[in-house]
Amino acid sequence: MLRCSSKDMDENESNQSLMTSSQYPKEAVRKRPNSARNSGGSDSSRFSRKSFKLDYRLEEDVTKSKKGKDGRFVNPWPTWKSPSITNVLRWLIMEKDHSSIPCSKEELDKELPVLRPYFMDDPEAAGVREAGMRVTWLGHATVMVEMDELTFLTDPIFSARASPLQHMGPKRFRPPPCTVSELPPIDAVLISHNHYDHLDYHSVVALNERFGNELRWFVPLGLLDWMQKCGCENVIELDWWEENCVPGHDKVTFVFTPSQHWCKRTLMDDNKVLWGSWSVLGPWNRFFFAGDTGYCPAFKEIGKRFGPFDLAAIPIGAYEPRWFMKYQHVDPEEAVMIHIDVQTKKSVAIHWGTFALANEHYLEPPVKLSEALETYGLKTEDFFVLKHGESRYLKTDDENFE
Repeated sequence: MLRCSSKDMDENESNQSLMTSSQYPKEAVRKRPNSARNSGGSDSSRFSRKSFKLDYRLEEDVTKSKKGKDGRFVNPWPTWKSPSITNVLRWLIMEKDHSSIPCSKEELDKELPVLRPYFMDDPEAAGVREAGMRVTWLGHATVMVEMDELTFLTDPIFSARASPLQHMGPKRFRPPPCTVSELPPIDAVLISHNHYDHLDYHSVVALNERFGNELRWFVPLGLLDWMQKCGCENVIELDWWEENCVPGHDKVTFVFTPSQHWCKRTLMDDNKVLWGSWSVLGPWNRFFFAGDTGYCPAFKEIGKRFGPFDLAAIPIGAYEPRWFMKYQHVDPEEAVMIHIDVQTKKSVAIHWGTFALANEHYLEPPVKLSEALETYGLKTEDFFVLKHGESRYLKTDDENFE
């Protein structure tokens, strides 16, 4: 198959997903009336904290974040090995790239169709108000989750490239299914770490321009200053196992939980920012976002402390070659192991089919996922794959999807 370089592909599809502040009409900024959706909110934060902490099983030991002698964060498990410059060069120069991304838009549309999200045709339908939950995959590690009267995004990226520069660096081969201006009202954003494919400056600015201080940002320790420089003021910075909530929705707790990864955005800022996963604990539903991670003991700790989850978003791509990627990116089999460790009823596959970040064939991750599920005696609906823009609704009372 002919492989197409990122610079040969159309930039316009993704660039249209971002808008400047002057392009937003005033009515695009969310102003919610008092409604049934907000009826669950209260000021009883002390009560909700107490009820959740009783369920935390605090007597159990958990792994806390750790810093080295240089004051930078380190992974505390023996499963970690830092990516050295020598190994990076060996990967880039010596390893064969098997991604085989086609140049043909028609072929990509056939193999990886981008659907129009349901909320673009019916914005009023957004926001699950009953005991169910809905997930929409917006590409890469970006999902929109609706649960417990809240709607939130994970690691939003709507830009053409995962790079500090929009004319070079990893480029999308599938456009985002919607623009920032086409999103429904968003209550919160979860950031797992600061790599460019998970923390996109242009998307952060666009979301902040649209929603302003009504949008709460949950970010890792060390990222507050960067967020404030982007103009974001409603920012909560957390260490592993710390928690917070969205104002008016204090019955839903957002906990920053561990993962095995690393952080870097500039030449000299290695691991000055923490990385992690997110556990969202509501009165009706529980959601886990793994972020970007290698396999490590943390997931059993998370499952023991917060499980079972109703839904998890777990990465399945960017895993080859294993000798280099395994410390920072799980493969599909390890993704299934995380699914089991965190004790989730269902999982959705993320971190694949959007950017070419590693050497596996661009369509391989779902195939390997299916094989791994069979190996572990699980069904394909237990750990499902969505098309770009596709949604699934989970009836958490009977665990069936619509």
